[in-house]
Amino acid sequence: MTDTDTRVSQLVAAKPRGNDPRSAGALFQFVRDGLPHTRAELAAATRFARPTVAARVDELLASGLLIATGEAVSTGGRPPATFAFNAGVRLILVADIGASHYRLAITDLAANIVSERSLPVTISAGPEPVLDSVAAEFEQMLIEIDRPVTDVFGVGIGLPGPVQHDTGQPISPPIMPGWDGFDVPARMQRTFPVPVLVDNDVNIMALGEHRSQWPDVANLLFIKVATGVGSGIISDGELRRGAQGAAGDLGHIAVPRGEPVPCRCGNLGCLEALASGHAIVESLREQGYDIEATAEIVDLVRAGDTRTMQAVRQAGRDIGDVVAGCVNLLNPSVIVIGGVIADAGEHLLAGLREVVYSRSLPLATEHLRIVTSQTAGRAGILGAARMVAKRVLDAPAIDEFLAGA
Repeated sequence: MTDTDTRVSQLVAAKPRGNDPRSAGALFQFVRDGLPHTRAELAAATRFARPTVAARVDELLASGLLIATGEAVSTGGRPPATFAFNAGVRLILVADIGASHYRLAITDLAANIVSERSLPVTISAGPEPVLDSVAAEFEQMLIEIDRPVTDVFGVGIGLPGPVQHDTGQPISPPIMPGWDGFDVPARMQRTFPVPVLVDNDVNIMALGEHRSQWPDVANLLFIKVATGVGSGIISDGELRRGAQGAAGDLGHIAVPRGEPVPCRCGNLGCLEALASGHAIVESLREQGYDIEATAEIVDLVRAGDTRTMQAVRQAGRDIGDVVAGCVNLLNPSVIVIGGVIADAGEHLLAGLREVVYSRSLPLATEHLRIVTSQTAGRAGILGAARMVAKRVLDAPAIDEFLAGA
């Protein structure tokens, strides 16, 4: 099989389903891999007339979504021209908003980071001041990279609570007073009149970690341990949100044998009330520590403070008590631990592994890996960018964009 035959086979395998193959948007799906392709390869993959392929390629070239990349190796005669996805032609704005800080980024259409920054935030201040602050920061970031607002193709936002993904509205978020039912997309579209997608912050972290670090893993559980505790579920290669967007709300499962500590959700003995960064801070303060922020826990661990290390390890055990049941239920092959407390290193993992490997079924843990996040705190923005790209670059969206260009 020649190189051309191989590339055509790969294109056929990537054929979009449910779309008119004659449209430019459908043809665009074959070149989203970023590799150079010839018109002949595209014609062979789509199986429609070369003049149609040529017309669609010219349409995409005129929009800037495709760019000429040179010439392919000739098999005789004039070398054919090649074309590839021009990911830098438009931008995606993404915000990973937590309880006490947010990370913002501008990416290209392939989720490559162009600019980023992190800032403190008080999520309980309410949606208007938080979202207006995010929008203002985005505008400043665009100025700094000398790109106009019109280059923005979409916006992705992660929030630290349940979200109805279809509407972008938070649903009864326990640590977000004033956010319940708030129309987040409409608020952001006052500044950026483009598609705005919103999801739970741990969902986008799971998506980002999966796509960037574990693309060949079909079943993954991402657990964020920060001010609160939550998880994102990748099952059979897809993110699972649940009926109301509440899937993965690990923090509000009662810890077996746990103390009946009041939780901010109103229940007693929730995992978040016992093992979150907030819970560890409160425990240390009761022991006389002058500590305010979750990040200070990591500093104390790195300084070798014995009581803090013990508290973090116990938090790992409490998390393990809940996760052991999740392992039996979901059977992931990888569990990724992220969030601020994950930076405490092996102390958290040791406690978690101790319980999970002893209490989960041997078959479920036979090949199970429990690791820390490898995205250096960027899982959320990477996941949000990919979430938006999936929506704004599908065939109908591209056809709509070309129609209005």
